[in-house]
Amino acid sequence: MELRWVAFVVVVGLLAAYAVMLYNGLVRLKHGVSKAWANIDVLLRQRHEELPKLVETCRRYMEYEGATLERVIQARSAVSSARESADVAALGKAESQLRAGLGQLFALAENYPELKANDSFHHLQLRISGLESGIADRRELYNEAVNLNNVRIEQFPDVILARMFNFREATLLQFSEAEKADVDLKALFG
Repeated sequence: MELRWVAFVVVVGLLAAYAVMLYNGLVRLKHGVSKAWANIDVLLRQRHEELPKLVETCRRYMEYEGATLERVIQARSAVSSARESADVAALGKAESQLRAGLGQLFALAENYPELKANDSFHHLQLRISGLESGIADRRELYNEAVNLNNVRIEQFPDVILARMFNFREATLLQFSEAEKADVDLKALFG
């Protein structure tokens, strides 16, 4: 009788240890998603601070491109709002609009030799392009963290603990198909 009791206690102890291990793994994944989001947020804030400088520099030279500059400003505002509310779906849409506007702005800058020669414009263009690359890299890491989290909270036996402790699915940061398509330079310069 005593041997059965010891075996029962050992089995219960092993199950409890396994449950703790699963729970800690889920917590690690949840915080991995938060950390990846924070890494994107840092770059979004830096780019948010650089964009008004770029628009102001361009405005001095591009007197007939007000609509393009306005689209960049509006998209910047939409990105900021989505970032502040941590609305990943809205951020993806706003990012697509901003990237399209920046692409058009940089393409139109080719028509203004004085602007292209401006050191401030050149510096800001390089800085924003670098931030864009960083955001793309961090977006990839964020989406990987989200994917790992989402898969684990749906797998058995993790799903039991995930439901018990209210672990939630995270949202992937996706951009529109239009942003992934090649830029039609003829249309921009036509």
